[in-house]
Amino acid sequence: MLEPFAALAAPLAECADWPRRPAMASLVRARGIRNVRGMPLRLAAPDAGPALSYESRTYESGALEVGEGEWHDLFNVLAWTAYPRSKAALNARHVEAAHEDGDGAGAANRGRVRDALTLFDESGAIFVSSEADLIDDLREFRWKNLFWTQRQRVRTSVRVFVFGHAVLEKALAPYVGMTAHAIALHVDRSFLEDTPQRQLDGVDALTAAHLGDTAQLRSPRELAPLPLLGVPGWWSDNEREDFYDNAAYFRPGRTRTR
Repeated sequence: MLEPFAALAAPLAECADWPRRPAMASLVRARGIRNVRGMPLRLAAPDAGPALSYESRTYESGALEVGEGEWHDLFNVLAWTAYPRSKAALNARHVEAAHEDGDGAGAANRGRVRDALTLFDESGAIFVSSEADLIDDLREFRWKNLFWTQRQRVRTSVRVFVFGHAVLEKALAPYVGMTAHAIALHVDRSFLEDTPQRQLDGVDALTAAHLGDTAQLRSPRELAPLPLLGVPGWWSDNEREDFYDNAAYFRPGRTRTR
C-alpha cells in the first residue's frame, strides 16, 4: 500500500529526528512541483501568510500549509511528490468549486463538488485496470468475485494506487474496515507492463486529466468504495476465501435513500 512512496521518502531517513519543513521541502524542490498557475510549491507554517483558505493559499501563492510532527501533513507532502499534477488539479478544482458555492474564502458553506474533492483528497484511491469487467465488479460491489474468483486476473490486470493522505496515515496501523473511495480508470495493457515509476507518473497524468474535467467528480457518489485490505497481496488474511464473506466489511451495495 505504501510501496509507491518508499523511494520518494527515502531522503527523509537521513533526518536525525522527525522531518522538519526544510527536509520535506527538499522533496518538493527535487520534483520541481508547481501549482496549476506555474508557481513553485513551497511549504509554509499553518498560521503564516495572508488570511486565505487552505486551498486558496496554495492556488494563489503556491504556499502549502504543513505542520511539523504530524503524520497527516507528512503524508500530504508525500502525496504531492507522488501525484504532483493530480494534487495541483485537485487544488484548482477546490478553488473553482468554492467560487461556484459563492464562498471564495473556502469556509463551511460547501456543496457536493467540494465534498467529493475533499473525500478523494483525504481517502482517495485510483483503481486502474485493462479489463472493463473488473472495473464493473468494483462499481457493483462484487468483492468476492473481484478479489477471490478473479484473483489471478486482478494480479495481472489491476493496479491500485492509494492517493488520500488520511488513508496513508491509517496504513501505519491497518484494520478491517479500512476503506478508500476510488476513481476507476481503464488503461491499455501496455500501462500494466511498464516500470513502477512510469506507472506512477502515468496514473498521475490520467488522474489529473480526470480531476481537471469539471464534468467529473460532481458528487461523492461518483467515487467507488474500495475495501483496501481485500486487494490481493495487501493483507495476509485475504489469502483465505472466507475473509471475503465478512459482509460488514465487504458490503453488498449502497443503501438507497427513501
